[in-house]
Amino acid sequence: MDQLTSTPQAEPLRPDDHVIGPDSAPVTLIAYCDFECPFCGDAFGRIKTLRMRFPHQLRFVFRHFPLVEKHPFAQQAAEASEAAAHQGQFWVMHDLLFEHQEDLAPEDLYRYAESAGLDVSSFKAQLHGRVHAARVLYDVKSGRRNGVSGTPTFFLNDAWLEDDDRLEALIGRAA
Repeated sequence: MDQLTSTPQAEPLRPDDHVIGPDSAPVTLIAYCDFECPFCGDAFGRIKTLRMRFPHQLRFVFRHFPLVEKHPFAQQAAEASEAAAHQGQFWVMHDLLFEHQEDLAPEDLYRYAESAGLDVSSFKAQLHGRVHAARVLYDVKSGRRNGVSGTPTFFLNDAWLEDDDRLEALIGRAA
């Protein structure tokens, strides 16, 4: 049985999506993830390897899907990544959050903001003001509309990927 299904399909890319990789890449991988989820942490390592292996063939899109009922720091971590995005450093913060997903308390987030070279006072103000909560919620609602209920959930070229264990083989075949 083919591991890609025709439904559900991912929503089209939006201007505010977090995208890394060339627009011309033949493969687009959309991931709905939670920064505190250990399975997303495992996937982070695999995706990083795939991005290095297929630098011209893979475009990666990150969308938030914090599982707040399971992961108490996930929502704030997602908002922290958006505060970093506001300063042009989403991917730096994304990597720091996954690399340190056991340490996502506010003090940790401030340390990551400092190490990412962010204006920490602005970062703190945005985090405390929940400035980016609506942006995170938009991704969550997008995921729910597309049948996402857990993390990580992947869409490969807009088709739901049921078996992410075969991610590398499917990307290699599609590229």
